[in-house]
Amino acid sequence: MSKEIAIAIDGPAGSGKSTIAKAIAGRFNYIYIDSGAMYRAVTLKALQLGLDLQNEAELTLLAHTIQIQLQYKKGVCGQPELRVIVDGNDESEAIRSLEVTSNVSVVAAVAGVREAMVNLQRKMADASGVVMDGRDIGTVVLPGAELKVFLTASAEERGKRRWLELQAKGIQTDLAELTDQIRKRDLFDSTRQVNPLRQAPDAILLDTTSLTIEEVIERLMSMALEKGAKPV
Repeated sequence: MSKEIAIAIDGPAGSGKSTIAKAIAGRFNYIYIDSGAMYRAVTLKALQLGLDLQNEAELTLLAHTIQIQLQYKKGVCGQPELRVIVDGNDESEAIRSLEVTSNVSVVAAVAGVREAMVNLQRKMADASGVVMDGRDIGTVVLPGAELKVFLTASAEERGKRRWLELQAKGIQTDLAELTDQIRKRDLFDSTRQVNPLRQAPDAILLDTTSLTIEEVIERLMSMALEKGAKPV
């Protein structure tokens, strides 16, 4: 019997979570929630306001008062495109800046920030039929998700993916530096005290190092179908 399910996709930076999650949501006509974009939104706002990123009280207050909306608008070739609205402003491109990327792990490690974002993420996921990606979705945000997948890949491969992504946007950066940043972020995310990056006991581990995007999508499609999900 077909049904709508919750799909939690976790993994380190550059493992392809967002790309895969958006594709799977499209195949099943599910709601897609980019939890990482929400932490980036808080980070961007903190930087815009000139807040001290070491001041947990200020960051917590910001996280509990900021207005974040994930909206879908018609994009290239008529495909739905996720837009991130922060306090009424479309900050979809700004949250992907190198400055935000360099600071988001610090902001996301604050207990009060995570509490505010987890509550918001759970509210967004109240409707059945949802795909959410992040670092603590299967362990904290949606522990009851019918399908949990932990995506990973070598640091070298993830660095290359990020480098190609930035190159496509016309942003010049050093591949070795990007790879080093990813390794440092892996260590930080997996050792932080609050909701660290880890694979849920009942999550399926999938190494995407040698897989194409389409191959990963097909594997997750098969997993979801086994759980009873029905594609559109």
